[in-house]
Amino acid sequence: MPGIDKLPLEETLEDSPQTRSLLGVFEEDATSISNYMNQLYQAMHRIYDAQNELSAATHLTSKLLKEYEKQRFPLGGDDEVMNSTLQQFSKVIDELSSCHAVLSTQLADAMMFPITQFKERDLKEILTLKEVFQIASNDHDAAINRYSRLSKKKENDKVKYEVTEDVYTSRKKQHQTMMHYFCALNTLQYKKKIALLEPLLGYMQAQISFFKMGSENLSEQLEEFLANIGTSVQNVRREMDSDVETMQQTIEDLEVASDPLYVPDPDPTKFPVNRNLTRKAGYLNARNKTGLVSSTWDRQFYFTQGGNLMSQARGDVAGGLAMDIDNCSVMAVDCEDRRYCFQITSFDGKKSSILQAESKKDHEEWICTINNISKQIYLSENPEETAARVNQSALEAVTPSPSFQQRHESLRPAGPSRPPTARTSSSGSLGSESTSLAGLSLDSLVAPDTPIQFDIISPVCEDQPGQAKTSGQGGRRTNPFGESGGSTKSETEDSILHQLFIVRFLGSMEVKSDDHPDVVYETMRQILAARAIHNIFRMTESHLLVTCDCLKLIDPQTQVTRLTFPLPCVVLYATHQENKRLFGFVLQTSGGRSESNLSSVCYIFESNNEGEKICDSVGLAKQIALHAELDRRASEKQKEIERVKEKQEKELSKQRQIEKDLEEQSRLIAASSRPNQASSEGQFVVLSSSQSEESDLGEEGKKRESEA
Repeated sequence: MPGIDKLPLEETLEDSPQTRSLLGVFEEDATSISNYMNQLYQAMHRIYDAQNELSAATHLTSKLLKEYEKQRFPLGGDDEVMNSTLQQFSKVIDELSSCHAVLSTQLADAMMFPITQFKERDLKEILTLKEVFQIASNDHDAAINRYSRLSKKKENDKVKYEVTEDVYTSRKKQHQTMMHYFCALNTLQYKKKIALLEPLLGYMQAQISFFKMGSENLSEQLEEFLANIGTSVQNVRREMDSDVETMQQTIEDLEVASDPLYVPDPDPTKFPVNRNLTRKAGYLNARNKTGLVSSTWDRQFYFTQGGNLMSQARGDVAGGLAMDIDNCSVMAVDCEDRRYCFQITSFDGKKSSILQAESKKDHEEWICTINNISKQIYLSENPEETAARVNQSALEAVTPSPSFQQRHESLRPAGPSRPPTARTSSSGSLGSESTSLAGLSLDSLVAPDTPIQFDIISPVCEDQPGQAKTSGQGGRRTNPFGESGGSTKSETEDSILHQLFIVRFLGSMEVKSDDHPDVVYETMRQILAARAIHNIFRMTESHLLVTCDCLKLIDPQTQVTRLTFPLPCVVLYATHQENKRLFGFVLQTSGGRSESNLSSVCYIFESNNEGEKICDSVGLAKQIALHAELDRRASEKQKEIERVKEKQEKELSKQRQIEKDLEEQSRLIAASSRPNQASSEGQFVVLSSSQSEESDLGEEGKKRESEA
C-alpha cells in the first residue's frame, strides 16, 4: 500500500496558518469519505433489506466501486492499487447480482457490521472531536485577547494570575484536543481503507461459504485475489496500530516538553533570547487606527521572508506582504496601555507599523531579527554566523582595549589609506602618522564615563551645549516658528559658499583630544556600538548647510535652525575610512565637562554616501574663510597706513600754518616798533614814495597769504 498522508503532531502547539490550512484539507477529505461511505452503506443496506432488490443494490454497489477512481479525494486520490482492486471487485459483484435472501444473516455479520461501526463510531468521533477542538480554539483566542489587554500599569495580582492561569488552561486544552483530533484524522486514512475492504471481503466470503459450488463463479484465481486482499488489509491494520502507538507516544512527549510553553510570558532565564536570528515567525497584535485617537488591535501570524515582513490570517493559503524591512528602523515604543510593543519604520519613513509581541522574549527577538534583516545579513552565506559575529563585535566594542593602535590595526585596509583631514587652525601638518599615536590609550581620547547624546537638542532650549554663541546673538533665542524677528539679514546671505546636504544625526560625545582624525574614528565606533547594544535605531534627519561662516542643522519640515556650529570652532573633521556614509567633526567650545576652560565635542552623522563631499565642503569653507580673513587684515592694514599718512599730512599742514602765523606776527611787531613823528598839532607824517610802495606790497602779501 502507498504511504499515508498525515497531519504533523509537532506543529499543533504553534498552530500556524499553514497547519490550519492543512487541517482544512484533512477535514474536507473526512467530509468526502463520510459522504461516500453513507452512499456505500445505503447500497449494502439495500442488499440486506430486501431480497428482491438484492440484484439492483449489488449493481449500485458495483457502480459506486467503479466510480471510486473518479472521486476527487484531496488525499490518496491517485491510489492506483486501490482503484484496480475496487475495479476487480465491481466485476465480481456484477456476477453475484442474483444472491438469495438466505445470505441476509451472513451479510449482516460480515458486511453490514463493519461499515455500520465505521459510520456510527469513527465518523461520529471525528465530528465530535471537531466540535470540541473548535470550542477549545475559541476559548484560547478569548483568553489570549484578555491577556493582551492586561494593563502595563501595576494591576491587581489576582486578576493577572487568573488571566495567566486561564491562558495556560485554554492553551493546554487546545493543544491536547488538537493532537487527539489530528491523531483521529490520521487514523481515518487507515480506517477508510479497512471500512471499504472488510465489508467487501465479508460479502465475498459469505457468498463462497453459501455457494458450495463456487467453481462456476468463484475460481481459484479469485480466491487467491481475495486472500491477497485479506493479507493487505491485515498489513494496513498492523501499520495503523504501529502508527497510532507512535503518535500516542509523540503526544505524551510533546505534552511534557510543551508544558513550560503554555505560559504566555516564560521565564527569560530558562529561555534565553536569541539575538542572531535572521528568520522569525509567530503571532503578533497589529495596531490599526480607526480615528484620530481610537485604534483597534488585530492578531495575525507574521513571518519574515528574505527582506520582507509577511502577514497571514487564519485560513489563508499564503501570506501577504506587510512591509519591506530592508534598511528599515525598528525600536521599542510605549504604546497606549499595551506591553511589549515595537515600531517598524520603512527606509523612506513613509510607512510605519506598531506591533505587540506576546512575551518579553519574543519582543526582543523580533527587534533583533528585524534589525539583522535591515542590515541585509540574510544575503550572506551563513546568516546566523554573520549575525552572531556582528553582535559579538558590537558587544566587544564597548569593552575598553589596552591600546588604541591594537584595536584599529585589524580594521585598517592593507593598501594605502586615505590621508586624514588636517585641522585648518593647527600650527603643524597632521597628514602623516605620528609615532606618538602608538602610545595613546583609550582614556587619552575619550573619557570612560563620557555620556553619549543620541538626539539633537530642541531649538527652543537656551544655552545649548556644544554650540558656541556668535557675536550679535548672545542673548537672542532662535524663533521656534521659523520666522525672523525683524528685518535683520540672515548671517549666510552674503556668504560665498552655500551647500546643502541631507544628514542623520547618530550621536555626540565629549572627547579629550582634537589633534588627530583617529579621535573621530574612535567616537564613531563607540556611538555605533552603543546604538547596537541598546537597540537604538531611530535617527533624526536634518539638512546640513555649509557656509563660510558656520555649519547649520536645519529642520527639513519647518526650516528651523536646530544647531549652529561656528566654522572657526570646527577644529577637526573626517569621514570613515571604509564606510563613506559616516563622517564627523570636533567642535571646540568654552566650558564643558573638563576642568579646563575649553572642551571638545565630537558630532557623528550619517549621509547618503556623501561623507567625503561634506568634508571637502567644510575644508573649502575654511579655506575661503581663511583667505577672507587674510584679505580683511590686509585691507585693514592698508587703511591704517592711509590713516597714518593722512594724519602726518595734517600735522605738516598745521606746522606750516603755525610758521606763517609766526612770520606775520613778527612783521607786525617790527612795523609797530618804528618811530612815528606826528606833531601835536595834528599834522600827519608824509611817507615817501618808496615807503608807500613797500606798504602796498606788504598788504598784497598779506592778502596772498590769507588766500593761500
